[in-house]
Order: sequence, then structure tokens, then C-alpha cells
Amino acid sequence: MLDEVARARAMALYDVAGARDEGLLDDLVRFAGQLCDAPVALVSVVEEHFQRFISRVGTDLTETPRSQSFCAYAMYGHQVMEVPDARDDKRFADNPLVTGAPHIRFYAGAPLVTAEGLALGALCVIDNKPRAGLTALQREGMTIAASAALGRLVERRTAREAEGARAALEDSEIRFRTLADTMPQMVWSTLPDGYHDYYNARWYEFTGMPEGSTDGEEWNGMFHPDDQERAWDKWRYSLKTGDPYQIEYRLRRSDGTYRWVLGRALPIRDGSGNIFRWFGTCTDIHEQKLALEEREIVSQELSHRIKNIFSVVSGLIQLTARTRPEFAPAARDLRERVTALGRAHDFIRPHSANSRPSPQIDSLQALLWQLFEPYQVGDNVRIAIAGGEVAIDDRAATPIALLFHELATNAAKYGALSRNDGSIALDIDSDNGTTTLVWRESGGPIIKAPENAGGFGSQLIELSAVRQLGGSVRRDWRPEGLVVEIAVPSAALSRAA
Repeated sequence: MLDEVARARAMALYDVAGARDEGLLDDLVRFAGQLCDAPVALVSVVEEHFQRFISRVGTDLTETPRSQSFCAYAMYGHQVMEVPDARDDKRFADNPLVTGAPHIRFYAGAPLVTAEGLALGALCVIDNKPRAGLTALQREGMTIAASAALGRLVERRTAREAEGARAALEDSEIRFRTLADTMPQMVWSTLPDGYHDYYNARWYEFTGMPEGSTDGEEWNGMFHPDDQERAWDKWRYSLKTGDPYQIEYRLRRSDGTYRWVLGRALPIRDGSGNIFRWFGTCTDIHEQKLALEEREIVSQELSHRIKNIFSVVSGLIQLTARTRPEFAPAARDLRERVTALGRAHDFIRPHSANSRPSPQIDSLQALLWQLFEPYQVGDNVRIAIAGGEVAIDDRAATPIALLFHELATNAAKYGALSRNDGSIALDIDSDNGTTTLVWRESGGPIIKAPENAGGFGSQLIELSAVRQLGGSVRRDWRPEGLVVEIAVPSAALSRAA
């Protein structure tokens, strides 16, 4: 049954009905009849229930039931099938076409088999008189005629498929252009080498350029002079690597002003992975860009004022200590903590291009290096940091700053940093959603666990690591130096973790 379905689909592709109406195979049928000196010649296609004659000479029949078909047998052979006398062939002796009109006696049929191996039917000659068989020349001629008949059907199929593909392509292009012209974005496409050959109506409306004037490489002239080289470099890189293209640049509008635009493009690949076209869009983001810049200016100003507040608070603490000497030690500690908070804020606050610190501003390591800078002595790194980069954001910067300021301050007063040859190693490891920081002091005085483990400094460390970051703190008071292991969820350090 599957074979019949496949054969039916194949015959539909070859348009045998159209071939019959156009007389596509009539000359080959006449040639076969003359070559074999047969009164009847025809080409049949065998369907599930009928055989239909798409070309014929010597008979008025246009079809017969498949059960009466000689060609249904011939089409499954590999060469010309010959029946010298149908009355003597048990396959056909009781066939109505043998026992009655047209009284078939001799039959010779050459199969029509597609390149896919599907049998369509046969080119055959028929006589109402028995014969001994065809000559070698006649058999060869029948084979050649059958091949020619199939070749014409194949050409017809190819032409129809090509026409269908062209129509589908034209329809698809019309649909694409209609859709692209209704989009608010500017849409463009290029050949694989990057040659721009299409822009939608929105592009020409925005730029005011004549249609076709920005084809090829002329598009880059529409960019702000300061953006042209950068845009070219980005585009050439995408063409070379096949990576998506994305860039912000200023595009000249029809009134001569430049507006910020977001340009994006993706490669379209064939079944082999080769790029055959690029499609891109340009989106006007001018208002959003200006609003973002305004917000950044406001944010920087607000942050600058917050930093000034830290300075004012620190100054008030220092002034209080001068007037109340008995509070000087506590005031000094408080002032140092406020200074640490100021460092953390300065690290994560919005910056301008001139005020931005040189290290990566979202790195835990960079924050710690900045916090430990006062404890380093020239080229002598007394607090060394090791481990991979760990992202950190504004939520975690303050508790981290308080926590490690407290550890460094205690080390300077009582631990490894209280001696010139003392040092500290801080190892950072991030794995399986947890970031572990191990603080190891060495070279300091012999220490013992304090009798009062619940002092203010310890409480501040607990507040920072446990309550604010959701982590844990473990201290080991070894004779050679304090070891503190802090484990916090990586998600607590950065929203992107």
C-alpha cells in the first residue's frame, strides 16, 4: 500500500494528464508502432485501480481496469517484456482484452521506471496476431523510446517544480517586503560577502536617501564620522566570524541631524551551515539613550553627595574625639569603619569615564585590593589575594567591606600585620553556587582565642557574613595565626550569579 501511495505522488509530480493533453509523447508512440510494425502502440501509467493511456495510436481506448493491464506486469521488469501469444500465457489467457475486443495476442512493453526506482507504467506495442517476438533492433528501439518518454516526463516535472519554486519565491518575497515595510524598524539585508542589496521603506523614509543610493558599502557614509570606523570594524568582524552583529551608532536623519540607533544583524545559513544572507534591523533609540545619560548624570551627582556625607560624618567623629578625648579610641575605630564604607560605596557607585577606577568595578578581588591598599607597604604585598574572578554588586559591597575591614584592622592591632614580617593570604574559590574565602595569617605573634568571643568586632563580622549575606563564619585560632573561613552563596554576591 505504501508503494501505491508513493507511485501516486510521483505520477502527480510528472503531470501525466497534462502530458496527454499536450501530446508530449505522441511522436515516440508513433515511432514505436512503426518500428515494430504494430497496429497499436501506447504509453500507459498504471494507477491503483486503473491504467490510463497518455498517448496512443491504433485504439480508441483511454483506460482499462488495472486487473486487465499487461503493462502492470511489464513495468516491474528490467527489460522489454514480450508475450508472443496471450492465449498461451496463463497470466492473460482469461483477460477480457484477450477473449474479447480488441483480441490482444502479441504484446511487448518497455518499463518506465523513475530514478527513484518507482514504476510508472510502460511504452508498449500490441498486435491482434501472435508473433514469434521482436528483433534485437526493435527491442533496443523500444528501450530507447521508453527512456526518451521518461526523460520528457522528467523535464516536464523539473520545469513545473522550477516554476512552482519561482512562484513561491516571488510570493515569499512579496510577503517579506510587505511585512518589512510595515515594521517600525529599518530593515536591511546583504549578500554573504556583506554587500547591502535591500532596505525597507522605513530606511529611505528615515534617511531621505534615494532608493538604491546606499547599496553596497555606501551605508557607512550615513553614520556619524566618529562612528564610521568603529561600525566598519564591527561589521567586518561579524562577516569574518559569522557572529551576530550588534552596535550602537549615530545615523543621519533626513533633516541632517544624527540620532542614536541600535543596529543588529543575524546570518541565515543553509543546510550545510554556510551563510547565504544576512538580515538586520536599525532601531531608533535616541530618546532612550538621552534619558539613560540623564539618569546616569543624576545618579553620579547623588552618589557624589552620598560620598560627601561619609566625609562629613567622618569629620564629625574626628571633631567629637578632639573635644571628648575619653572617646578617642572608640571614635577612631568608628571613623575607620565609616572610611571603609566610603571605600565600598566609591567602588560600586556610578562613575563617569574620568572617575571610573581602573580595576573591573564588579569584581570582588578589585574591591578587596582597594580595601587592603592602606595595609600594603610599597612593593611589599602584605595581604595577598588568590583565586578566580568573582562578580559582586552593590548589595554585597557594604557587608564585604565591613567584614574584611574588621579582619584587617584586628590583624594590624593584634595579629600578623602587627609585625613587620607578618603577612596574610586570602584564597577565593567559587564552586557549586558557593563562594568560599579563607583568611590565613602568618608571621604574627602567638595568639589565643579571646575569652569574650562576642565582642563588637565579632558581632559585626557575624552581621555582615551571616545575616546580610546568608553565609557562615568559622574561626580557627592557631598558634601560628588566625584562620577564618567564610562561605556565602554566590547569588548573595551578585544578582547575575
